[in-house]
Amino acid sequence: MTTPPVHLTPEDIENPVGAYAAFRAQAELPQVVLPGLETPVRLVTRYADVKAALTEPRLIRDRSSISGGTEGSDPQDELLAAAFEAFPADYAKYLTGHLALFDGEEHARRRAPLTRAFTARRIAALRTFVERTAAELLDELAAKDEPADLLGEFAYPLTTYVICELVGVEAADRAKVCAWIRDFAYGDGSRMADGLVGIVDYVKELIARRRTEPTEDLISALIHGVREGDEALDEDDLVTVVFLLINTGITPPALFLAHGLLALFDHPDQLARLRAEPQLLERAVPELLRYVTLVRIGATLYATEDFEFAGTALTKGDTVTVALLAADHDPQEYGDAPERLDVAREFGRGDGHLAFGHGAHYCLGAALGRLVTSVVLDEVLLKRPDTALAVGREELEFGHWPADGFHLLKLPVRL
Repeated sequence: MTTPPVHLTPEDIENPVGAYAAFRAQAELPQVVLPGLETPVRLVTRYADVKAALTEPRLIRDRSSISGGTEGSDPQDELLAAAFEAFPADYAKYLTGHLALFDGEEHARRRAPLTRAFTARRIAALRTFVERTAAELLDELAAKDEPADLLGEFAYPLTTYVICELVGVEAADRAKVCAWIRDFAYGDGSRMADGLVGIVDYVKELIARRRTEPTEDLISALIHGVREGDEALDEDDLVTVVFLLINTGITPPALFLAHGLLALFDHPDQLARLRAEPQLLERAVPELLRYVTLVRIGATLYATEDFEFAGTALTKGDTVTVALLAADHDPQEYGDAPERLDVAREFGRGDGHLAFGHGAHYCLGAALGRLVTSVVLDEVLLKRPDTALAVGREELEFGHWPADGFHLLKLPVRL
């Protein structure tokens, strides 16, 4: 008899010691239905298995490349349909070229120019801008002498300004471009299509300018940094890259910053220790990334053939996904109390967590994410030691997205 799939709730998705703990103890990968979706998927929850899945060549992201094809819907189809139905087809195409949906040589071709453009020097050069922008935003909020929303009034604007600076949006254009990004990436949803159209049309104009007037920005590097033998990115590729940065570089980091700050408010002993020992900031950043793991569920993967993985017999075309939050709270990897936040936690080599993924699809913006997190913790909590929640914990507002858990809608604080 086939065991029916487990229908997960948003509470399950964000709880590292609930359903995930039971799944990790099972010999086979469980079949689950993610919140708001209908298609079952095999869920990988153990740390070692998640790392293995993310580097397994027989688990791919582009379903259409499986020889012989597969039939029926899948979680990725459901999410894409929900995400793109509101956009004009001529503009939605820039969202479907996401790097996360490609494999092998095609993925490498699309990623290589970005990898070369995302240099350590370029990221390090952003630190002064991030520090200045964060400080200015906080000063403006503190001057109002009323509770500030550290998500909507600080984290979102900060990550938006950082992306604009990275891409090369000119100062005179920044207000209107940031407004389009807000409408598209984190507004109330009513102007998402308008935001998409505005950004696409602007980026096309910016690309044309940078072809003849290059500067030190990322767009210029992508246009003029092509190596001999490489295929130059065309206009569609360049616009798609900008949307990759907007989709992955604004909302997820902003939400992570809010959830990371909340985690410290929820653990006053750890917040007090960090304030007393600011040298622990270097350890606190990876620990918060591990503890929060904002992207709780990874991309959908497809078996290219029949084989056994993590004690489970997979059939060609089977869908698999990884629970990154579960992996980052696996007792086999983190000892007896992985659910405990510890700003002094020491990790071994590498990140010490899977919040940025693993393997060929490891997050391109990881270094930038660590930089921004470090600056924000310093500016919000260390330089402003009186910063605290402005409402009771039970008064905070949360919402949830399909296939995901709950995310903060606001983070009211007193500065």
